[in-house]
Amino acid sequence: MHNDREVSEQRLARVLNERIRPAVHARSVPLQVDLWNVPGEPVPVQDGLTAPYRPARVGDRWGPAWSTSWFRVSGTIPQDWTGLPVEAVLDLGFSTHSAGFSAEGLVYRADGTAVKALNPRNIWLPVAESAGGGEEFVRYIEAAANPVVMHTAPGHLTFGPTAVGGRAPWLDDPSADRGEPLYRLRRLDLAVFDRDVHELVQDLDVLGELMHELPVDSPRRWQILRAVDRALDAVDLQDIAGTAAAARKALVPALAAPATASAHRVSAVGHAHIDTAWLWPLRETVRKVARTVSNVTQLMDDHPEFRFVMSQAQQLAWLKEHRPEVYARAQEKAKTGQFLPTGSLWVEPDTNLTGGESLVRQFVHGKRFYLEEFGVETEEMWLPDTFGYNAALPQLMKLAGVRWFLTQKISWNTTNKFPHHTFWWEGVDGTRIFSHFPPVDSYNGDLSGADIAHSVRNFQDKGSANHSLIPFGYGDGGGGPTREMLARAARLADLEGSARVTMERPATFFARAHSEYEANGGAPVWSGELYLEFHRGTLTSQLATKQGNRRSEHLLREAELWAATAAVRHGHPYPYEALDRLWKTVLLHQFHDILPGTSIAWVHREAEETYAVVAQELERIVGDAQRALAGPGGSAGGTVVFNAAPHGRDGVPALGAALRTESADTPVPPVRDGDGFVLDNGLLRVTVDGRGLVTSAYDVTADREALPPGTAANLLQLHQDFPNQWDAWDIDAFYRNNVRDLTEAESVTAFEDGIRVVRAFGASRIEQTLTLAAGSRRLVIDTVVDWQEREKLLKAAFPLDVRAAHSSAEIPFGHVERPTHTNTSWDAAKFEICAHRFLHVGERDWGVALVNDSTYGHDVTRDVRPDGGTTTTVRLSLLRASRFPDPDADQGTHRLRYALVVGAGIDDAVREGYHLNLPERALPGSTPVAPLVSVDHEGVVVEAVKLADDRSGDVVVRLYEALGVRTRAILGTGFPLASATATDLLERPLDDTTSHQIVGGAVHLRLRPFQILTLRLRPGSE
Repeated sequence: MHNDREVSEQRLARVLNERIRPAVHARSVPLQVDLWNVPGEPVPVQDGLTAPYRPARVGDRWGPAWSTSWFRVSGTIPQDWTGLPVEAVLDLGFSTHSAGFSAEGLVYRADGTAVKALNPRNIWLPVAESAGGGEEFVRYIEAAANPVVMHTAPGHLTFGPTAVGGRAPWLDDPSADRGEPLYRLRRLDLAVFDRDVHELVQDLDVLGELMHELPVDSPRRWQILRAVDRALDAVDLQDIAGTAAAARKALVPALAAPATASAHRVSAVGHAHIDTAWLWPLRETVRKVARTVSNVTQLMDDHPEFRFVMSQAQQLAWLKEHRPEVYARAQEKAKTGQFLPTGSLWVEPDTNLTGGESLVRQFVHGKRFYLEEFGVETEEMWLPDTFGYNAALPQLMKLAGVRWFLTQKISWNTTNKFPHHTFWWEGVDGTRIFSHFPPVDSYNGDLSGADIAHSVRNFQDKGSANHSLIPFGYGDGGGGPTREMLARAARLADLEGSARVTMERPATFFARAHSEYEANGGAPVWSGELYLEFHRGTLTSQLATKQGNRRSEHLLREAELWAATAAVRHGHPYPYEALDRLWKTVLLHQFHDILPGTSIAWVHREAEETYAVVAQELERIVGDAQRALAGPGGSAGGTVVFNAAPHGRDGVPALGAALRTESADTPVPPVRDGDGFVLDNGLLRVTVDGRGLVTSAYDVTADREALPPGTAANLLQLHQDFPNQWDAWDIDAFYRNNVRDLTEAESVTAFEDGIRVVRAFGASRIEQTLTLAAGSRRLVIDTVVDWQEREKLLKAAFPLDVRAAHSSAEIPFGHVERPTHTNTSWDAAKFEICAHRFLHVGERDWGVALVNDSTYGHDVTRDVRPDGGTTTTVRLSLLRASRFPDPDADQGTHRLRYALVVGAGIDDAVREGYHLNLPERALPGSTPVAPLVSVDHEGVVVEAVKLADDRSGDVVVRLYEALGVRTRAILGTGFPLASATATDLLERPLDDTTSHQIVGGAVHLRLRPFQILTLRLRPGSE
């Protein structure tokens, strides 16, 4: 019996793949083919239509990496095909099955309108539903020769350093070698589409896959097997077209058997996860979007039940700009409820690294685009592929009007399986969002039998719920869902042995899942961050990209603050359009394969160039506003010092400016101490030995040494960094097994402002300057690295004489505590963690913080003292040197700053983190600048001050409670206040009367721990 089953399954596989599938387009005639190779970057459609073509033929090679070729295919439908459905079969050389990682094409009519895309698993094109015979056929194909940077082998991915990840040199230098063509034309035909054979393929496909997933001893499996045998017996291999109907009839009973009443329910929603950049540049994503939307809107014409989500507003904005006729089709299908703008974000950003205000603007610009362009108030946060999720997101979602959250990536955990698929996610402030992880463990599902069966088996919440979601469709330029997938969905709607599959909107799924849980006692709760136990290297890879983002975020804060202040004070023009454009540019580059450092070299080099342009324009906006505020300089004036930080410093108010005759941030000079030096300002005494290592950091006020005896801080350590896979993405725990302490120094010298240490190792060189300012507990370490290592990880270690049960790391709008121990597998898996501007460890009455201007990766370990106690070591991950997908990642010169803050509480860590990232600005002038807003509590942090987006002149202030305690504070304004209204992130009024009230012209605040509050302040008359 077992042998009979195997023989039957083998028979099905061979007959289906070798005979029946090819018979779908068995009757065919070749098309005439002409070719034009674009000499440089992609050209407008009209240029491609009118280009000088030359003859070509099947078998010809085309497409050096990153080139574009246009094909003109033409022919005549044979007279004897009258009344038959006709399609074109256009295989550009799809030798790989990696949809989205290969050649791609978009087909146009002669008038320049797009028809649909061509992809490895989608090579058909509609020509005539019922041919008249003799019709002329002409179409144009814009074909992109995207190289397969990552190769897919059965069951795994293989990759390594590649020469095709940089911008093609011939795009800038026509004389440069274009390289060998990558693809060969395989088939370009007109063909009769045999509908009966096509439907037979779908019948056999669904039943065969279902049969394979059922238990061997299942009666249903054997029923299907016999039905398939009868169908194959009915097929005449020499006349498949003529016998397909009879074969289908033999399958009717097997396909008609209904699912059981207890069958799992699957909501299937069309999806095409398109990375906004990854193994291709941004310009190629613009074309991938046009191809995919052309595909799905074409499918919607024939399948009114089909629902498709698109989750990144930036991609639709590109479509509107570059392919308005395709965009119009999307808007048309949105009105029918088939095309579903979703996700609520500008792009799908990295949510570990993106700053708090940037996440706000992701929602603002994403939701606003959908509202203005589609009239849709999105209620979902759709983020399947990001590398971990910070604990502020539930509150941000709620403040943006988002009700549901979907992701999938946590299923990639390598240590601990996440215990739920549907649950309430509780953020750091206590806000909860109803969330779902599709148990299919993929955001590129195909509704195969394996997909459906895995969803059922894997679903963690059996008993309490019986419903999950599958996003299906090929992503990354693979064209999204196919007609074969839709055929599977139709057959699996009510089929014995399978889950019930229904195509529907995500909101429908979420509402039903929520109701289902409520009827069964409520969904479980997961509190805190969603830490991905994988891809930890993304916190460090491509430092220049991360620095560009960090500095852009703080420059945007400054530009809005000073421009708003100048507008309110002096009527200075507020740069609405420029700020809108610059925000969108920065938001774009927060995409989860750009900011994490996991794209090809082309992407990161363009990003660095873009950040430089953004910084230049923002500096101009800041400078113009500050000059308007500072008043005249010259002999009549002095120096005006601006402080954009949310805390005052050295006589300069927070968010304002003061006159100053001399710098208050003067570094203390070093004093020789044996073969080393001492920096001492009366509050902190730092000893640096002859090796350039910090051997003492003594808190004078507390009479306490920060470092354990016999240890050294600011110890640079070099690790071998060769993860098992995913080079730029991963840091594996075994990297710690191999370490080299960089203790040798070329020179350790003193100068007026500090101590300079120079080290050389391998082919690299590091110069560090250590400074301590008067009146400060902050030892600043300014580091310049000429980094020429490969497959290495550079860390800076700070052993601390602190008994710390947990570390506190800044996240957007707050901080999270993580255990420093490894009691459980969940704790041990967090061997590399994310912190924004600070990481703090401490005892109840004393602590130490490390603050930084561009570092995100950290690790915290506990070590045993000679006396049996424990100490805590905090390390910053400074640089990596991964080789895929960019073989030259991080090579070159970098400058970064970090600082040790001794005797610090969380409030000190918050303040010093902002101060390091927002240095004072001084310029000639005569007028101090009173802040537009001020807060009387250090724990209440003003994150943004701007003018309202609706140009009403209202001042918008976003603030948050930063210390994790319930707080009362008073917000004062530097202008007469008419009203103060709490708003959502889009600056729309909220029904919130508990967080604030106006008393005596000031706003009295009541904030819960880590609460974010946006206030719209309406100026009154004098």
